[in-house]
Amino acid sequence: MPDPAFSRQIHTGSRKMTNHNSVDEGSGIFVSPTSALKRSGSVGLCLIIWVVCGFISLLGALAFAELGTVVPRSGAEYAYFQEAFAGGGIAGGGGVVQKGRKARWGPLPAFLCSWIYVLALRPAEIAVIVLTFAEYSIQPFLELPASPHDEVGVRPFYCDDTVVKLIAILAVGLMTYINTVSVKLYVKVQNVFTVCKLIVCFVVIVGGIYELCIGNVKNLSKGFEGTTTSAKDYALAFYSGLWAYDGWCTVTIVTEEVKRPEVNIPRSIAIGVPLVTLVYCLMNLSYMTVLSIPEMIESPAVAVSFGHKILGVMNFIVPIGVALSTFGCALGIQFSVTRLCFVAGREGHMLQALSYVHVRRFTPAPAVILQGIITVLFIVAGNIVELIDFASFLVWIFYGGAMVALLVLRKTKPNVHRPYKVPIIIPVFVLLVALYLALVPIITDPSAKYLFAVFLIGLGVLVYIFFVQKKRRLSWLDSLSRTIQILLEVVPSESSPD
Repeated sequence: MPDPAFSRQIHTGSRKMTNHNSVDEGSGIFVSPTSALKRSGSVGLCLIIWVVCGFISLLGALAFAELGTVVPRSGAEYAYFQEAFAGGGIAGGGGVVQKGRKARWGPLPAFLCSWIYVLALRPAEIAVIVLTFAEYSIQPFLELPASPHDEVGVRPFYCDDTVVKLIAILAVGLMTYINTVSVKLYVKVQNVFTVCKLIVCFVVIVGGIYELCIGNVKNLSKGFEGTTTSAKDYALAFYSGLWAYDGWCTVTIVTEEVKRPEVNIPRSIAIGVPLVTLVYCLMNLSYMTVLSIPEMIESPAVAVSFGHKILGVMNFIVPIGVALSTFGCALGIQFSVTRLCFVAGREGHMLQALSYVHVRRFTPAPAVILQGIITVLFIVAGNIVELIDFASFLVWIFYGGAMVALLVLRKTKPNVHRPYKVPIIIPVFVLLVALYLALVPIITDPSAKYLFAVFLIGLGVLVYIFFVQKKRRLSWLDSLSRTIQILLEVVPSESSPD
């Protein structure tokens, strides 16, 4: 049976990943600007949306930071739901366990969180990122036709969807192999890929500033011309913008290790999130300075379109840098979901075999392989924009749930030591944002992607009732667990990743 060294490897690797690359910090800014501009309708409104998305992310991070100090253990939203809705005990000041009143929902919200995150949300997010990887990685090898909107001889970037999806599937296979072979290898490549993103961001921002300095303001001068008035378009534009910022919830990963959290947590958030907001707004400003609205909307790889206009023979820097960055981000997300598998498996909310680890490599092979298989299904079934909408719809349901959990914990566990506490208006505001983002799209456009998301939640409720609440067991699940152990050479770990 693996020793506790496995837990330390997993915990250290996951923490480094979440500090460097949260969900879409490695890909969002290279794919979201196109859909954000298309849905907002104008340069002016699009820039405002990016600023507002940064503000929402700042408030969300502050609220999640309090949750991290109240529930200082692995699992993020899953752990918060357990404490708030299942009435569990949590460590208060001085290590004393504070008991709260049992809530009527019980473990259901926590179960649904693990169900959706493992089987749908994280695989869909990985699918978006590897499809972005595929779009960018293929660009240097394409012969590109002329563009009807080309003003200076720059060509658009087109490739058959089948080829892009095949490349994405191969990428999923490679990163699944890396995550099943070695935790240390995963940590090493993460650092390299993070640097690649920073280089590309720097190149785009400097290129845009140069164009502004020489007086290229033709595209920006259109201001709010064409601005949308649709509530649905506003929500979807926020989906695109918030997709790039997503990951602010990972601030809770390190809250228990921070000295003077009441000072250092809000200070780090107040510096970090506005800095990211500034970078993203400058990048969008650069894109819109160099590219016209039709060029941005039609480009599947907006940073490559930018590079072809600005960098000349050095334009290969952008697709290579973005491809490496997105691959590293997807690698990290696939690895990090094993953390939730451990916690949920311990509570009986997930197939126990998903928390097993390899007897020699100490890697969570079953969970990683499952993520790889489901990700491939999402790649085959959807495209980048549809998957972003699908994932955003789901994630904001659970972000809203986390805000409810914060409010519930304020009432049911008022005596728990809170070294850091946000004004009550912050979680209330984020909850209202979550309600808007979750309700408006499905009410105004009840398309298959949203209905499928609702179906998965409903299916999760049924699974919970029959297999968790009523504790029914299927005999073949035990056989499946034994088969997985034999084929993958995995065993239960002695301790959880925290």
